[in-house]
Amino acid sequence: MNVFLDGSTLSFTDIKLVLNKKATVEVHEDAWENVKKSRAVVEKLIEDKNVIYGVNTGFGKFSDTIISTDDLEHLQINLIRSHACAVGKPFSEDVSRVMLLLRANALAKGYSGIRPETLQLLIDCLNHEIHPVIPSQGSLGASGDLAPLAHLALVLVGEGEAIYLGEKLEAKEVLRRAGLKPIRLKAKEGLALINGTQALTSVGVLAYLEAQKLFHMANRVAALTLEGLRGIVDAFSPESHLVRPYPEQQEVAERILSYVEGSKLTTKQGELRVQDAYSLRCIPQVHGAISQTLNYVKEKLMIEINSATDNPLIFADSGKVISGGNFHGQPIAFAMDFLSIGVAEIANISERRIERLVNPQLNDLPAFLSTNPGLESGLMITQYVAASLVSENKTLAHPSSVDSIPSSANQEDHVSMGTTAARHAYEIVQNARKVVAIEAICAAQAADIRGCEKLAPESKLLHEKIRATVPLIISDRVFATDIENLDQALKQENWSFDTGAIT
Repeated sequence: MNVFLDGSTLSFTDIKLVLNKKATVEVHEDAWENVKKSRAVVEKLIEDKNVIYGVNTGFGKFSDTIISTDDLEHLQINLIRSHACAVGKPFSEDVSRVMLLLRANALAKGYSGIRPETLQLLIDCLNHEIHPVIPSQGSLGASGDLAPLAHLALVLVGEGEAIYLGEKLEAKEVLRRAGLKPIRLKAKEGLALINGTQALTSVGVLAYLEAQKLFHMANRVAALTLEGLRGIVDAFSPESHLVRPYPEQQEVAERILSYVEGSKLTTKQGELRVQDAYSLRCIPQVHGAISQTLNYVKEKLMIEINSATDNPLIFADSGKVISGGNFHGQPIAFAMDFLSIGVAEIANISERRIERLVNPQLNDLPAFLSTNPGLESGLMITQYVAASLVSENKTLAHPSSVDSIPSSANQEDHVSMGTTAARHAYEIVQNARKVVAIEAICAAQAADIRGCEKLAPESKLLHEKIRATVPLIISDRVFATDIENLDQALKQENWSFDTGAIT
């Protein structure tokens, strides 16, 4: 199973193959030619003593400082060492792996002026499952993800640390064990490795992929809640959604109806009550809008993962070297803030459905779904946990992209804070999944109280999956274990029953 990089056609399917199936990564033959042409331009410009930013000049505010030919290699290693100053908890191995992949894909595009052997070592690290240890804090998301990518680049020169076969080791030792040799950076190469958006984009890709999976599960869990609360299905009828023609809203309504088809628990308008609360009745409108958000995020990420985002860019056909700003993370910063808001809403409306499931004033079920109300508290405090997570998400969803702090003595006077936006979006996804897990636990318990044999066939499948992880509640127990176990289960691919994705 191989994934070929050419800088233009990398897909989410490819990323998942590299991430989950450890597919072998190769650079496409045509891409190698582009890489070689780009490098040849750099070497010719150096030979002709042209002044090129980051090749024979300093960086940032030092862009007007000319560097002698004898110091060009020293300039590049100094860049990597000085910029490797990120702090905080390291990114996960998954993030580190995707960063390697995305950086390699950007370099394979052929506009970075890097040598083929340097790109090959990036690929070799991927294929040997060498994952650089990269602290997660310290990037402004403009001038690229300089600090995080510098930690990635350190490993290629045999410095820094990496995870190899589950063990954290010095990079030099990791390369030795894998049968690889560190490189000695030549002109332009250090800058080519660190000037890009691959840290914020890698976190963004993982946040999106998990959010997409969570979204589909939230629809299924919402349908199970609808049955547990004997909800009214009229609100999901196609007629009302055709007159407000958002495709995503229509599709969510259609899916909910398909999930509850054959249910003996759902009701019709006027049968028990005329209308349901918004958290039930407005599932298509709210979840549909969330789907729109996911579509937007997917579109921007697809562009970014196949972009040249370093500076300067080398155009081999014309011989031009252009100092521009493709490293600026604003497009993905906006997308990540939007993702944060959308996923926070998954949790917001889910928590309201949890409240309707456990609150005896809002349903005809035993108080807090307890088997012995009063003596036992049942699922009372799970709603507290959901409320706490929802509140935390509200603070995390504060947009990062509206902030900017000048850097490099005001040479780099506007930045995106996109990496912070991506990190927060990822945290929100983790919190939201726990909220949906709590709703699933409560909805399954309500279904058992009502009689799970009355569930729609689709909901029965979901109920069985939940019960395989969270046993029927017959008395109070430590529910933290149930929430954690179901949260982990929801992350797995085999929980994605849907054959067609909305986003």
